[in-house]
Amino acid sequence: MKLYGIPNCDTVKKARTWLNEHGKVHEFHDFKKQGLSAALLQGWVDQLGWQVLVNKQGTTWRKLSPEQQAAVVDAPSAIALMLGQPSLIKRPVLAHGEQLLVGFKPEQYQGLA
Repeated sequence: MKLYGIPNCDTVKKARTWLNEHGKVHEFHDFKKQGLSAALLQGWVDQLGWQVLVNKQGTTWRKLSPEQQAAVVDAPSAIALMLGQPSLIKRPVLAHGEQLLVGFKPEQYQGLA
């Protein structure tokens, strides 16, 4: 099990705390410090769709110019922007086998083996 995110993000903190309290062994990947490969991000987009991964509610999105926001129209444009600004990725992303969960809801995590 691998949890991707940014350590100072409140939602990531909640997810990490929940995993630890429930004895779920996991590895944490700080995608701001450790980065993300284009191939990994492409796999996420293929499985979930780029719309799920681009956090349009966050500060990073709001700081983009209207032109930058308008340029995100498909998977390639979204991937390019997320690779350049990983804070745009909705977090956390939990990879568990073939399953990917985006965001944190305790009820989603309950079903993890």
